[in-house]
Amino acid sequence: MALRINDIAPDFKATTTAGTIDFHDWIGDGWALLFSHPKDFTPVCTTELGTVAGMKDDFAARGCQIIGISVDGVDDHEGWAADIQTATGNALNYPLIGDPTLEIVKAYDMLPADAGDTSEGRTAGDNATARTVFIIGPDKRIKAQLTYPMTTGRNFDEILRMLDSIQLTATEQVATPANWKNGDDVIVVPSVSDDDARAKHGDFTAPVPYLRYVKQPG
Repeated sequence: MALRINDIAPDFKATTTAGTIDFHDWIGDGWALLFSHPKDFTPVCTTELGTVAGMKDDFAARGCQIIGISVDGVDDHEGWAADIQTATGNALNYPLIGDPTLEIVKAYDMLPADAGDTSEGRTAGDNATARTVFIIGPDKRIKAQLTYPMTTGRNFDEILRMLDSIQLTATEQVATPANWKNGDDVIVVPSVSDDDARAKHGDFTAPVPYLRYVKQPG
């Protein structure tokens, strides 16, 4: 069955470039960004892994750990890590999961059940659907998932913006409008009455009755 937002993120035990982990235990009480790659030594993914390494402090400031997964073994990952640093100037500073049996990418519905049980002999094109970003909350539920084609590098500034929105809306009765950035006005959710909205946020502006803008809380 396909994974959906608010489903429990599948738990797993895996070998990574930082040792063996149990995924839910590794997440602990914080947030996690899991992002997947179809094969080692692929050019777009090389730029992505290095870019995220350079943004690790930005995610850490939001209580979010980073972990990658690629459909190859950890021995290959170790060689790839050297290329990532050479190409981007950033060392791989977070775990990269090895998934040579394809168990994890199947559990996350990124490859079909009949894809086999080995990464050997498979090309990046065979694994093209292993290009999803998952944001997972402290409750171990999937809060967002976003899938990119192999030829389009992921926009991690946008993913960081999405994390800001998810964390804000998890604690306040608000939503974020199109192109929102941290600090911009937000929207009161429809379940909150006008009186309750004024009590909590003060005055609001409403170009139409169901769209009520207030200052970002906090």
